[in-house]
Amino acid sequence: MQATTDERGVAPGPGPATAGELLQLAQELLRRGEAYAMVTVVRAVAPSSAFAGAQALVRSDGSLHGWIGGGCAKQVVIQAALEAIGVGAPRLVRIGNESEVLATDVESHPMPCASNGTIELFIHPFPDAPLLQVLGSTPVAACARVFAQQLGLRVSSQTQGIHPQVALVATQGEGDEPALEAALAGTAQRVLMIASARKAQRLRETLRQRGVSEERLAALEAPAGPDIGARTPAEIALAAVAGVVAWWRTAGRQAVPARPQATPAAAPGATTAVDPVCGMLVDPAHSQHSLEYEGVRWHFCCAGCQAAFAREPARYAASRASARHAA
Repeated sequence: MQATTDERGVAPGPGPATAGELLQLAQELLRRGEAYAMVTVVRAVAPSSAFAGAQALVRSDGSLHGWIGGGCAKQVVIQAALEAIGVGAPRLVRIGNESEVLATDVESHPMPCASNGTIELFIHPFPDAPLLQVLGSTPVAACARVFAQQLGLRVSSQTQGIHPQVALVATQGEGDEPALEAALAGTAQRVLMIASARKAQRLRETLRQRGVSEERLAALEAPAGPDIGARTPAEIALAAVAGVVAWWRTAGRQAVPARPQATPAAAPGATTAVDPVCGMLVDPAHSQHSLEYEGVRWHFCCAGCQAAFAREPARYAASRASARHAA
């Protein structure tokens, strides 16, 4: 089955997908620099529609592509995936109601489905990758492109039609001024240049006379990267790319506006309620499961949670009241 795509060439909505389609989508998102998380079921205990090895991809907008079980677990998985993307660290997640001792690195969530099955998942986030503009046709520039791509950065040598977060000028005497001017005229928050401090100062003065602002000139870093005693083109490129990574890991992520992330449990601006059984956020305007107890309308994510509440309403109402008081 060939996945349909939207106007950006990305498969749009949730639903079953083959491993090839998920890989194709992952490659497209990586090319665009959009963050996502790959979710893999590592254990499934019946009754559960999930199975070990099942996979899904969660995009930064909260949409899920693939299959990791029924709707009961979907929102928990999406929320956990978005959190993993946010911190940039993988996590193990268990969704179930079994009483068992879990490893300290396993995040546990109750299973809201009436079936009461259990699934365990591994969530591998792929945070948004910066676009590195590399200018120059030198051996150092060629090595820098290879190193950057191996580290997961997106790389482009274009000067028009792109929006890089960081630039590397590796011209080394072959068109230094026009290349540096082009890099500073773009969107790069940081421009690293392979040049001595003396040469860089001379270029700053030249570009200042051409009208380049002090704000943009302050974005220039030269020499590029840490001093590692580099001599060969590969060593020089390694230091320069290390400088790119160092900037991105520290100031870069704060300098670039974060991509908006969806809150999967409810639409933006909607009034939400908390399921008193599983703790999931529920949009009352679209909730299909609710009941009234002691003058309060309670909303649930599924029929299973509603049935559990109906059996012991006093217990769950008191538990929710205690949670509100503690907050």
